[in-house]
Amino acid sequence: MDIKLFIDKMNDEIINIRRDFHMNPELGNNEFRTMKKICEYLDTWDIEYKSGIAGTGVVAIIRGKECGKTVGVRADIDALPITEDNSISYKSLNSGIMHACGHDAHTTIALGTAKILKYMESELIGNVKFFFQPAEETTGGAERMIKENCLKNPDVDYVIGLHVDPGINTGKVNMKYGKMMASSDEIKIIVKGKSSHGAHPHEGVDPILIASNLVVSLQSVVSRNISPLNSSVFTIGSIHGGTAGNVISDEVTMTGILRTLDPDTRIYMKNRIKAIVENVSIGLGGESELLIRESYGALINNDEAVDIVRETIELTLGKENVLIDEFPTMGTEDFSYFSQSVKSCFYNLGCGNNDKKEKYPLHSSKFDLDESCLKLGVELQTRNVLSLLNK
Repeated sequence: MDIKLFIDKMNDEIINIRRDFHMNPELGNNEFRTMKKICEYLDTWDIEYKSGIAGTGVVAIIRGKECGKTVGVRADIDALPITEDNSISYKSLNSGIMHACGHDAHTTIALGTAKILKYMESELIGNVKFFFQPAEETTGGAERMIKENCLKNPDVDYVIGLHVDPGINTGKVNMKYGKMMASSDEIKIIVKGKSSHGAHPHEGVDPILIASNLVVSLQSVVSRNISPLNSSVFTIGSIHGGTAGNVISDEVTMTGILRTLDPDTRIYMKNRIKAIVENVSIGLGGESELLIRESYGALINNDEAVDIVRETIELTLGKENVLIDEFPTMGTEDFSYFSQSVKSCFYNLGCGNNDKKEKYPLHSSKFDLDESCLKLGVELQTRNVLSLLNK
């Protein structure tokens, strides 16, 4: 089969699918119409699937005619609580909700890949699973899909995923070996003191003083306890306490975020934060409650999977169009749950249009993409699946 010719003939259909998703965005765990539309396309193409996985997710499978490996293709399907500010015919119809992170494109690319691989079903040496995953932007649908055994029966050997990137022009991709994106932990600290009149501070315990010392002390963890070659970020982003300038309050609440790239560093950092919060608070006569909500783990690509995908993309686009990152980003991505479970490769697909004077980043109310990246994404994912199956 001439894959490129087949996809060229699909181009209008691919664009229309993406525009429909873009016009009808849904927030995480509420992607009911999106799930329904995915299932309608799969029904039309006679592709086997199960819906309602992790609430609003879909797992589809194409079973090859010969025994072999199983490759998973992941696409996140949720949108963001952003009001779109674009003058386009396919602008969001849902007030305050927008596909500002390109998940409409990811879903479309996975569907296009499924359609073409279904036509090649008799040629496949192994199976292909498609994970249409909810709630990447919120509660981490990947983890719940995995807990509901999306990687089982048949067991998945590799998972691949991509993310559109407006910072890269269409026709190029960006890849990273090993550690690609950070883990995330949400931090909340409740500092408890004792209220008194500001004129008599000795009669109270000042939680604002304690909180101030905590901010300074906690910043020293990254600068003095972590190697400068092992990136970590700790930020206190909000602090609230007190009601009047002449009153010592009885409580201060602080919230922050911890980002790390190394699993052991993640554990160490949380232990250090706990020790500092407890001891600084006690040392200044108060006490504090520390609450840590673990979010996504670090996204760590498998070198073998990256090698296979890199070689495939270089043969398709040319080596000069495959950019290899030296350093990871401290952003997060719940594809990390797949990368922790099986050999995986996640990469960025350029969607920037060099002809446009203004380029808007992901999560912008003006974000839009160069739609020619869609058919390229379908071609790359199709060829990546075939390379991994035939490895």
